[in-house]
Parts: sequence; structure tokens; C-alpha cells
Amino acid sequence: MLQSPPAEPGMREDEVDTPALLIDLDAFEHNLDTMAALLAPTGVKLRAHAKTHKSAVVAKLQMARGAVGQCVQKVGEAEQLAWGGIPDVLVTNQVVSPRKLARLAALARICKIGVCVDDAAQIAMVEEAAEAAGVRIPVLVEIDVGMGRAGVEHGPPAVALAERIAASKTLMFGGLQAYHGSAQHMRTPEQRATAIAEAASRSRRTVEQLKQRGLDCPIVGGAGTGTFRHEAASGVYTEIQAGSYAFMDVDYAKNDDAPPFRHSLFVLSQVMSRATPGVAVVDCGHKGVSVDSGMPGVWERPGLRYAGASDEHGKIMIEDGAAPALGEKLRLVPGHCDPTVDRYDWYVGMRKGRVECLWPIAARGAMA
Repeated sequence: MLQSPPAEPGMREDEVDTPALLIDLDAFEHNLDTMAALLAPTGVKLRAHAKTHKSAVVAKLQMARGAVGQCVQKVGEAEQLAWGGIPDVLVTNQVVSPRKLARLAALARICKIGVCVDDAAQIAMVEEAAEAAGVRIPVLVEIDVGMGRAGVEHGPPAVALAERIAASKTLMFGGLQAYHGSAQHMRTPEQRATAIAEAASRSRRTVEQLKQRGLDCPIVGGAGTGTFRHEAASGVYTEIQAGSYAFMDVDYAKNDDAPPFRHSLFVLSQVMSRATPGVAVVDCGHKGVSVDSGMPGVWERPGLRYAGASDEHGKIMIEDGAAPALGEKLRLVPGHCDPTVDRYDWYVGMRKGRVECLWPIAARGAMA
């Protein structure tokens, strides 16, 4: 159920109802421009990942600043972007449900829609859906570049799948999906560099073997906010699939030489109890902010530490400095931005202390 917006344009921040998901528009725009500037000299393209923001509005702003398209993880996310006018979407995931594949194929009538496979049986399923819909679908082969999750083995097994796709009348070989997700939060630069060097090596060998079989590889896609510089410098990746760069979160900020982006996403909360000495209780717990990657930070309030969450309550320890007053509103920096976004129906865009805009999070809850 779509909730009513927690604010109206022109409101002061202290008038916004809580909990609410805020975007600092100046920091957000800085992040988009910074990524564009960093990638421009490399010639590598940005296909921003919408699993982070789940919004056609954000996607359009990213594309206005140079992104060539969007990634998603779910068909439901792809639908919301396509219906919102995004012309180029890649599902960076395997889809095996006939019903989901029919929905995906239907989107090919209004946008360019691609999907990933790592098994010949998946190729047959996508092929059947494309034939039934009378469309052609680009299909990328996902290879395992070190994450140990999805992806066929690089080299000959991947080439065999690419040849199967290329031989199809209703599919097009779109390239390789080569994402190393677990490298994103390796804390030291050396760890990340080593992991991505291996990922690039596996990808490069596969591209070379594809060429030997007469197959061009239009896309080698992957990377994220934690490693995009390594993939962009590799000489093999052609597209970067970063998502969190637009918002940043506490966990990415823990990386040594943290990515050069500003925190732009916040959950606005309100102190609802000061009954216990040394503790402030806010109206934002598990249902308001994700803690899977650690507790949120309390923005620009040194001495306050978000110590724990229950369903509707967040416990903030007052360790030093000024204690917050009953009713005071505090910004929280999510530990993990993606699942935090998925708890909300609206972004509240803030600039200079005032609400400038409200954007619907149309793909919230799109798990299918």
C-alpha cells in the first residue's frame, strides 16, 4: 500500500513526519557528477544499478549525467523502470519462471531489455518466451569471477553458452556479466585490487576465447561502488554497474580509502523517549532502517551512537556531547542503503533545509 508522503515541498526539515527517507540533493548531485567525471577519461560506461534506488526518477537523473542505462535484479524492478520511460535495462540475474520471463519479454516491446544466464536450460527458457512474444532479447552469460554465487565457469563453458545464444533466432549474445560482489566491501585497497585483478583475468581470457570462435563481446559488465576504479582501469570491462555511489552508506565508508562520494541518503527519525538516563529512543528500528551491515550512524552528532534496534524503536547511547531533546529530529546514515530504501514509498528531496521535491520509490518491494 502506497503511504501518504511524509512532507510537502517548502516544508522545513523539522516539519517532516518521521521516519522519512531523505535525499540531500546537493550531495546526491555531487555523487552523480563525480562518478561521471571519474569514468569519462577511461571510456568505460556507467550502467547504474537500480536495485539501490528503485526509482525511474533517480534513473533519469543518472542518465542525464551520462549513464547509458540501468541494471536491476528483478523483473518487477525492470517493469517499473521501463514503464517510467527508461530505454535500456539489464536484469543482472537469472530468471527461470515462465511467468516472469513472459513479463520480461513483454517489456522488449517498449525498451531494450536484457537478461543473464549461466546454464543452457535457462537459454531455452528465455528463447521460448522471446519466441512467444515475437521479440529478440539480448542475453549475457554470467561467469563466476570469484564470488562463488552464480555464474558459469569462465573460458570454454562460458563460450559454449555464448555460441548457443548466438545461434538462436530470437536471442542475441549481449556479452559477459562479470560481477564480483564480495570484493566491494573488502576493507583494504590491496585486497580489492587482488580480487578484481583475478576477475579481470578470467573475463579477459573468456573474451579472447570468444573472439577465437568468431564472437564479438559487446559488453563486459560488473563492478560496484567499492571497486569500480579497478574494473575501469582493467582494459577489459566496458560497463560499470555501481549503485550505492549515488547515496553512500556507513558500510562503504568503512573501507580504507573509502569511495569519493558523499553521504546523501538519510533516515529522519525523532526522539520519542528520554526516560532512561544516558539513552535516547528514536522512532526508527528494524522497520525503518536496515542493520544487516551494521548500525546506522547519527549524522553530525558526535557523542551519539545508535546502539540497537527493535521493531519500532532505535536505542541511541548518549556517550558524550549534547544530549538530544525529547521530540528532536535526528538524521541517521543507513548501514546498508539498498534494503533501507526498500522500506519506503517516497524520497524527500532536501536542499538548504527545505523540502524541494518528493519522488516515488515505484519499485519498492518488487521482489518478483
